[in-house]
Amino acid sequence: MGTHTVFIDGATGTTGLEIAERLAGRSEFELIQLSEAERKDADCRRSALNAVDFAILCLPDDAAREAVSMLDAGSKTRIIDASSAHRTAGNWAYGFPEIVGPSVIAGAARVSNPGCYPTGFLGLMAPLTRAGLLPRDWPYVVHAVSGYSGGGKAMINRFDQAPKIAYRAYGFALDHKHLPEMQRHAGLDHPPVFAPAVVPAYRGMLVEVLLPIAAMKKAAGPDKLLAALQDYYAGSPIVGVHRGEASEMLICTDDSASDRLDLYVYTDDKGTSARLVARLDNLGKGASGAAVQSLNLMAGCEPTAGLRL
Repeated sequence: MGTHTVFIDGATGTTGLEIAERLAGRSEFELIQLSEAERKDADCRRSALNAVDFAILCLPDDAAREAVSMLDAGSKTRIIDASSAHRTAGNWAYGFPEIVGPSVIAGAARVSNPGCYPTGFLGLMAPLTRAGLLPRDWPYVVHAVSGYSGGGKAMINRFDQAPKIAYRAYGFALDHKHLPEMQRHAGLDHPPVFAPAVVPAYRGMLVEVLLPIAAMKKAAGPDKLLAALQDYYAGSPIVGVHRGEASEMLICTDDSASDRLDLYVYTDDKGTSARLVARLDNLGKGASGAAVQSLNLMAGCEPTAGLRL
């Protein structure tokens, strides 16, 4: 297997920097880098995008669409887009190999990275709705909290410069950009009601779905939900499934980088209600780690190479 050239468009952003860290020292990949002046020159970017084996877009949505438009007709460059621009596009593979299948990613020319919140939500829900263990027509409510790095440079600056912020709830217009991919890839009849928040920890994320099992006529009990998730992810080196037993779950300010996804099923003693909880690093499996996992598959490398597990 030869060396693959990789260009990270948006390499100086949080996601781009963490992808570069995961690729550092790997002989399978050669990173093509542009100077600051070259990054601002459209012709230089266009040349780089068309000259490499793989381009990873770590850009805002409109800039990601612009980058794709820079590809020449017949370009052989394969794209991984870390923005939300193409997550429900029909001609893009959704970059969640545990959900869509590794072979889909391996053979794709265009891969759209999942969002961080949807990674937790879909990791929990997609196997269960597909198996008919949870109804597709239920009005699901999703609570989630993330480290502030997920908001990009602007939010990082806000938290760094305003240390009194303890908790930032947002998404009150109920039109969060992650909703379309959450609904589509979980196969739901309705988008979930999504309540996201950010806390003053740099990284880390908890995503939970609340299930009033007793009121859900078409829902399996918590033990069956747990068993189904354990069977679905059996043998996965990245996703772990656990019976929820701890009395609390924490996001700490000094949490280490991780590319794992851990799923928990909590229930009451009677099995009449449940909390499905996903724990992940919003910069890991929620962003950079997911991009590297897809890159590994597309390049024919060991899927977990370079990941922090």
